[in-house]
Amino acid sequence: MKLNKKIRLLIAADGSAGSGKTTASKLIAKKYGLKFLSSGLLYRFVAYKLLTSKNVKSKNLFLKKITKKISSKDLKNKYLFSPKVTKYTSKIAKIKKIRNLLKNYQKKFAKKKLVIIEGRDIGTVIIPKADIKLFFKCPLDVTALRRFKEYRKINKKISFSDVKKAIRLRNSIDTKRKFSPLRVAKGAVVFDTSKVNKKQMLIQLSKIVDDKLKEKYAGSI
Repeated sequence: MKLNKKIRLLIAADGSAGSGKTTASKLIAKKYGLKFLSSGLLYRFVAYKLLTSKNVKSKNLFLKKITKKISSKDLKNKYLFSPKVTKYTSKIAKIKKIRNLLKNYQKKFAKKKLVIIEGRDIGTVIIPKADIKLFFKCPLDVTALRRFKEYRKINKKISFSDVKKAIRLRNSIDTKRKFSPLRVAKGAVVFDTSKVNKKQMLIQLSKIVDDKLKEKYAGSI
């Protein structure tokens, strides 16, 4: 579906680990031709660079350098999902300096005309004036199974219990951290993904998007 060139649409999609926000955001982005950004991948990229880069004389300068220009290719690195990077990502996501650097990157990305950004503080901090705010939720056992299937493609030795434990810890850290904690943004539509497949998800989310477009751009879609 191609939107009128005059239309501007900004969507914020938040939710806990494995809640389905990434899958849903990609589906919406593809249907409406939106630029897509996963903020979680940004933090994974920084974690990966910090873990693999040696002889860093100034960590502050290094962080500024790597967060200034992050390419789509950087975010497709399969090693961003290694257990080591996943664990370290939870730690660095609490650091205010890193959050601020990536906040700048995301806000710049949000200036594009048609955008959807997914993460954990998008509707509350990054784009609080988004046209649509979505908050995805899903029971822990379901999210853990989803992630387990993903991670098994990379690490055959990983166990379901380890994945479940890691997600529980990550969600706890995200909701309790001092800076930009995971919260349902004001005016957000809460969407439970536990009992819908991709097709059903897209149908329901499309109605939300279409209703907003009709409300904002009556007769010009």
